[in-house]
Amino acid sequence: MSFDDRKDAFEKKFAHEEKLDFAVEARCSKLFGLWVAEQIGLEGDNAKTYAMSVVEANLEEPGFDDILRKVKADLEAKNIEISDHMLHTQLDAVLEEAKKQIKVEGA
Repeated sequence: MSFDDRKDAFEKKFAHEEKLDFAVEARCSKLFGLWVAEQIGLEGDNAKTYAMSVVEANLEEPGFDDILRKVKADLEAKNIEISDHMLHTQLDAVLEEAKKQIKVEGA
């Protein structure tokens, strides 16, 4: 294998991993948004719309701080108290679920 072949293979692998990471993060945001929607009493299309707003909020900066800020503000607006610890715990849980779902879909 030549240097150029190795370089091309590495670039393809990197691009594939980036695509998977993006898919996992988007799925995680959606699942988290659906969970929050349930907490604030949204159902059906309203819950789906809310979840998509969480996905969009996640595009503001790397990581999940942007969606945590959004959902905390939304929960506060509805006078619903959920601790930061519970939000992080739920976010971790849906992140693992998102990884599983994307892995199964990619298989």
